[in-house]
Amino acid sequence: MKYTFLGRTGVTVSRLCLGCMSYGDPAWRPWVLDEAASRPFFRRAIELGINFFDTADMYSLGVSEEITGRALREFARLEECVVATKVFNPMSDRPNMSGLSRKHIVQGCEASLRRLGMETIDLYQVHRFDPHVPIEEMLSALDLLVRQGKVRYIGASSTAAWKFAQALAASQHHGWARFVTMQNHYNLLYREEEREMIPLCEAEGVALIPWSPLARGLLAGTRRSPADKTATPRAESDEFARKLYDQPSDQDVIDAVRRVAQARGVAPAQIALAWLLAKPAVAAPIIGATKLQHLDDAVAALDVQLTAEEIQQLEAPYQPHPVRGH
Repeated sequence: MKYTFLGRTGVTVSRLCLGCMSYGDPAWRPWVLDEAASRPFFRRAIELGINFFDTADMYSLGVSEEITGRALREFARLEECVVATKVFNPMSDRPNMSGLSRKHIVQGCEASLRRLGMETIDLYQVHRFDPHVPIEEMLSALDLLVRQGKVRYIGASSTAAWKFAQALAASQHHGWARFVTMQNHYNLLYREEEREMIPLCEAEGVALIPWSPLARGLLAGTRRSPADKTATPRAESDEFARKLYDQPSDQDVIDAVRRVAQARGVAPAQIALAWLLAKPAVAAPIIGATKLQHLDDAVAALDVQLTAEEIQQLEAPYQPHPVRGH
């Protein structure tokens, strides 16, 4: 395993982060693995040297956090791990059970701590920005959690670059805890983040931890095309993927990844991850795994060094996309 610092912090994270949305309650999503089926993935991730784990309160409505916490307490040394979770999305349809009000942020953090079975969350992220809540209310609540010792660092996920810049400026003005990570939508099929968000993060020393680095499996070779609903159990019900990747040029990028992978004699997932890992601001792509081979392929990508010619082949077919994932 290779490691890096998380942005300008002194925290050491593996170059791969295990995303834990796939582990929880199959009643929430049919492709989710239950606890018994999930445990081997945590064990294998630890064996491979992964020390960075990302979940969210909304994943299986809290069950993912419970499973993640139990597995890490059993298989890992928690003081060596970086555990991340998120707040914002609805936990029920009742009042004050979603959003980024001070009330929900504080209550959400305390509930996540109970489910994880931990005293402190290493990285607490806002899953999306809340249009109904002033940035100052959100940031002051997050700063309170840091000062209370319930959270060590804070991060954000997909939003407009101007909103993220506004938040960074407000934190600096008030002397509040500052976002140290951006979990954004970034892969070979969706590169709109290169216009504004990524240059902003590079300038501000904010680490990128991209979600969907393999474009919901399209760049891993598990789906033949964005419209394919038969390749995997997830593909059958993943309407979100069809909303994210619906441009005609997407297939050209997928085909380019396959050609480079075939010439190299490696899995397409290794090529797609190697491209992402080579980007300077990317600390650790968040990988999903429902087969143990997914973990092994991801780790193998760390040793793939793409040539300038290969990078040109991979990037050339890309066409501009509408903003997706916010």
